Amino acid sequence: MLLDNKLNLTDQIELAKAEEKLSKQKAKQLFDSNDIEKAEVGTFKGLAYIHAYLFDDVYHFAGKIREVNIAKGADSEKVSRFAPFMYLDPSLKHIDAMPQGTVDEIIEKYVEMNIAHPFREGNGRATRIWLDLILKNQVKQVIDWNAVDKDDYLSAMQRSVVKDIEIKVLLKEALTDKIHDRAVFMKGIDVSYYYEGYSEFKTEEL
Repeated sequence: MLLDNKLNLTDQIELAKAEEKLSKQKAKQLFDSNDIEKAEVGTFKGLAYIHAYLFDDVYHFAGKIREVNIAKGADSEKVSRFAPFMYLDPSLKHIDAMPQGTVDEIIEKYVEMNIAHPFREGNGRATRIWLDLILKNQVKQVIDWNAVDKDDYLSAMQRSVVKDIEIKVLLKEALTDKIHDRAVFMKGIDVSYYYEGYSEFKTEEL
């Protein structure tokens, strides 16, 4: 289904390309301007700030809680159903209150936010930046997303709803202390978008 957009595009492929280009430009700006430091660490408010920053040029709903139920995946056995809208507000309050003092706690918080999937679109891309911001502030590390295989990541995230050991192992193995490294951030954005099927543009070249 084609999402209503500020660009008045009616073709799915054109919208996907425009969304990727514009939001990657904003992701680049988020780092280079240091605006990322304005995001509240580990809260939905902080995540909403990141989501709005990335997608406000494209969608009216950027940074706003979705008002519909959503699911992801075509195969009936592999469909991910996210938190029902009616439970979203208490879910987000619960996530805000979750501890974030250790890597394990931070990944547990990330998994819960993924299950909540609070936005209509762009959840994964915004939430991975949010995750790295928590890690950077709390444990002085970030994830080198280049070291995380797409298929391994997607299958681990799908299973994390039931058991989060797999995603914890995968992400812990990719931790780096290069928390201010611009190249790590820019390449990480490209990998994050690749997970979601967006690979038309390189962030560094926009």
